[in-house]
Amino acid sequence: MTAYQGQSGFRHDARSCLGVLLTNLGTPDEPTPRALRRFLAEFLADPRVVETPRMVWLPLLHGVILNIRPAKSAHAYRQVWTEAGSPLLVFSRRQAAALQHSLQARCPGPVQVALGMRYGNPSIRAAMAELREAGARRLLVLPLYPQYCAATTASTVDAVSAVLRTWRWVPELRTVMSYHDDGLYIGALKRSVESHWASHGRGERLLLSFHGIPRKYMLAGDPYHCQCRKTARLLCEALGLGTDECLVAFQSRVGPAQWLQPYTDVTLRGLPARGVKSLDVLCPGFSADCLETLEEIAMRGRDAFLQAGGDRYSYIPALNEDAGHIDALVELALRHAAGWPEVSDGWDAAADERRRAATLGRARALGAER
Repeated sequence: MTAYQGQSGFRHDARSCLGVLLTNLGTPDEPTPRALRRFLAEFLADPRVVETPRMVWLPLLHGVILNIRPAKSAHAYRQVWTEAGSPLLVFSRRQAAALQHSLQARCPGPVQVALGMRYGNPSIRAAMAELREAGARRLLVLPLYPQYCAATTASTVDAVSAVLRTWRWVPELRTVMSYHDDGLYIGALKRSVESHWASHGRGERLLLSFHGIPRKYMLAGDPYHCQCRKTARLLCEALGLGTDECLVAFQSRVGPAQWLQPYTDVTLRGLPARGVKSLDVLCPGFSADCLETLEEIAMRGRDAFLQAGGDRYSYIPALNEDAGHIDALVELALRHAAGWPEVSDGWDAAADERRRAATLGRARALGAER
């Protein structure tokens, strides 16, 4: 028999709020093979991430990959690990705190932001439990993936749905599916690039590197590739760059299958031979710096470009907790929460107190609360 979870110490006069679930991919708890094995086992077992039939994939995953890859991945993570922990988690916590502060200042009613990672900790389940205890009766899910992809955004929806299937009181639910062409997001990227140029000089080309996916996913209808291209086009237009000044490539491919092209690593090695000696690189699909931006692009990417004959390589950091980025996320949340009481100009705190007191009185009269 299923035991549905309720709110601990529930009271009929409890204050309700708007809950905002901020999510990202996730990170291991520490840069060790053991921690990476746990993380990769969860990540790579997700059928949204690897669509190979389970009877073929799971024996390969547990029999080969998880015995080889954790040590290599742990070494990579150690290159970027900080005293405060994983860069992705550090930046994500700062983003959540900034979003909480800004939404509290902008919303008439109560808002609670919680951070949950699709894989690893803090988990989506734990973050949603936090929001449930805070009395979230309306839930806005905000995955920090500007471009929609089944392997990221849809997987987050799967995880949220799995948790809600165990709840007694399911909240109203809305999800931000993408914001690849949002004006404030594009504006934040533009200012980030211009600020970097002002401080570090400008390269001959700007390379926009997005995470790759297998090409067959695109052919099956995943809009990710199109949304990456649109983000790139809008950003280049905002910067006033011509098509010969701004390049697009896709990174992090794994295995022998064909992924979205051109590949970032191949592009980096080939540019010096084409006469490009100085390069700026930005990863617009990553809302926070992480292993893929700091180790793969800022470190290994730099080595590849310089070893191929380049003279100058500059990585432009992700937006992280940049004020313009937070402003974009706030406006995105408010737009998707439109019509809900907490973001309405008609919110009246005193009236809400009276309503809750009346609810408690009726509950006691019916014997539903002592």
